[in-house]
Amino acid sequence: MNGAIQATQLRVIDEAGKQLGILSKQEALNMAAEQGLDLVEISPDAKPPVAKIVDWGKYNYQRTKQQQKNRKNAKALDMKQMRFGLKIGEHDLAIKMNKVTKFLEAGHKVKLTIFYRGRELAHKEIGFKLADKVIADFGDTIVVDQAPQFAGKQLNFVIRSSGKPKAAPKPAEQGENDA
Repeated sequence: MNGAIQATQLRVIDEAGKQLGILSKQEALNMAAEQGLDLVEISPDAKPPVAKIVDWGKYNYQRTKQQQKNRKNAKALDMKQMRFGLKIGEHDLAIKMNKVTKFLEAGHKVKLTIFYRGRELAHKEIGFKLADKVIADFGDTIVVDQAPQFAGKQLNFVIRSSGKPKAAPKPAEQGENDA
């Protein structure tokens, strides 16, 4: 039995979930003791507070298992990162953007980093053009959480999915197949 119950009147529920009504604390404790079970306060803020007659060990075990299941099913949203140099080729950029697309579809935010080497720092505007090209390629399927910022020898920006799928290309493909 749970010693933390403060109220004198409780709404009592039995192990099967059937409401037994409003009883005094002592009556509820006696009822639980007769059944060899425990009295657990479920909702202390209700008027009157709600208590349930349960097997505490079994109740606690099921609650722990449910919490573990919820944690397991909870989607961990990570910040993924994709790095590339200023002189990246078109094909290499396309491959990296496909990987970024997969991250976005999985619901992750993606931090894109363009790094500069040596004399490339003299032409910072090329990195900003590349960042704008990447953002334009994704179109309205993304939202820019953090605009391109230059820090040290890197240009960083963060994007996430806007929740709008790329629906425009698919109808056009179907139209070509029908013809």
